[in-house]
Amino acid sequence: MSLRKQLADMLPALLPGNPADAIKGTELISLTRLQLTGNYSDASLRYHFSIMSCDPASPIAKVEKGQGYYRRSMPLPALSGAQELLALTQGRLDDLATVDQDLMDNTMLRIGKFRAVVTRYFEINGRFPFAFRQAFGKHSPLSNLWKYPELVLVDWETGGSLDEEMSLDEVMLAFKQRLGIAPFRLHAARLRIQSSLQTYREDFYQTLAVSMWTQGGELIYAAPIDDEALADSLRRLSAAFGVGVTSFGLTPEALDELPRPANILNAHPRETEAIMGKLDINRLAAPQSRPQLDWSALTSLRNESEDAENLVRWLTRCIDERRAEPFKDE
Repeated sequence: MSLRKQLADMLPALLPGNPADAIKGTELISLTRLQLTGNYSDASLRYHFSIMSCDPASPIAKVEKGQGYYRRSMPLPALSGAQELLALTQGRLDDLATVDQDLMDNTMLRIGKFRAVVTRYFEINGRFPFAFRQAFGKHSPLSNLWKYPELVLVDWETGGSLDEEMSLDEVMLAFKQRLGIAPFRLHAARLRIQSSLQTYREDFYQTLAVSMWTQGGELIYAAPIDDEALADSLRRLSAAFGVGVTSFGLTPEALDELPRPANILNAHPRETEAIMGKLDINRLAAPQSRPQLDWSALTSLRNESEDAENLVRWLTRCIDERRAEPFKDE
């Protein structure tokens, strides 16, 4: 039996499942020697650990920003976000009765909690999130995942910071209007619970696709991205296409411990501070922002999407009233 086959068979039992408990190469060599058939050098074993950690089909993964190896989990569709849940029913929610109810409920609750956390995080940090909802409704096709973002993040640019009443700088606002320049920047965000070497390309290119009419795209994961090969792959894609990639450091288990979405969105300041304290924000790559919106694409989107129309009406109202107000469903 080849060395690689032997390692593939024995490593799952030797490697810890939690990246925080990653085992160093020297210790892993000692453990594997107890079961190996054949005389292999330390250099050969280290080489195989390194090569196998870059293979998404192998059981070994290397931690990001550190030393050590851990057991790579197989992708769990129910924990990878709304996309995987929709995929179980061929893009429609009509047939969710065929999906295990507990699995569906737990998945949707985690998605709701993460969206609430992301919304509050950006609100606290001076960005204004707008959620697309109709595009992912009961009768929505799976293709909408390539057309609409979960969130649009609005950054107002009128010269200086917003005051405590969120009033816009009227002089800069009027100046930009006369020049035909939008007084805000729009970034489209795609949210996912977990990243994996099996799904990251689809996550990334969906984010790129839904952000083409905005000024930039951001792929936001809940769970930490501990796999070095995965992190490097995402950075390379970001360098080529400009999509930002961020992890909030929330494992599925950590999401389970959070309050329900409505409680997160309506938490008191001290409670919100405690929730934000659980985050471990890691920006793998910053988004590259384009200077202009694709106005033609946005006009077309308005004709097809009630969400896009509501987005435009909300931004127009903020400009008319000279106030950057959070979006509220009417």
